Amino acid sequence: MDAQKLRIVLADDHAVIREGLRALINAQPDMEVIGEAGDGRIAWQKAAQLKPDLIIMDFTMPDMNGAQATERLKRDHPQIKILALTAHENRGFLQQLLQAGASGYLLKRAASEELIRAIRTVVTGATYLDSEMAGKVVAGYVNKQGIEDFTRRSRLSEREEEILRLIAWGHGNKEIAAQLKISVKTVEAHKAKVMEKLELKSRVDIVRYALHRGWLEDE
Repeated sequence: MDAQKLRIVLADDHAVIREGLRALINAQPDMEVIGEAGDGRIAWQKAAQLKPDLIIMDFTMPDMNGAQATERLKRDHPQIKILALTAHENRGFLQQLLQAGASGYLLKRAASEELIRAIRTVVTGATYLDSEMAGKVVAGYVNKQGIEDFTRRSRLSEREEEILRLIAWGHGNKEIAAQLKISVKTVEAHKAKVMEKLELKSRVDIVRYALHRGWLEDE
């Protein structure tokens, strides 16, 4: 196996979908499917055995659904990126998966080119949302907060914005501290202050804020 290729595990309870995804991904010169799972529990076990770079995760699976599997995977293997690939367009499913730690959310009806783009985006540490779902998330956030109030509260210092961007892109506190050459405690303090200032309660809220600001469109 080429060590330079992205190592990917597929988690979906439909064998025909896994077969199509495997063919598409293995056709890419820098990607390879190294394992498959028909339910969330097996996906978690495969992650421990194979140490992939990325797991493509369906939401609706037996034994352990995608959100439950993602939460356990990110707890035990935080370095593994999770890209949700699902037929569900419900904003609640999106929120569950982002809250659990997924770095991307793509609808199954998306074009194959978009899937490959989503994979490349997520493995860099950025967040990728299906364009239709991103619109729903932004609309929901702005409608809830109010545009004027949202803009007034969104004034951040340069350091605060830098840290919030990195969080939205999927980096953990240790990664951010190393990248910015500051302590983990300093990162945590900035994060707490920013979340209080913006009244953000979770990672889902941070991603919504980043979408509103257009940060997730950056390279």
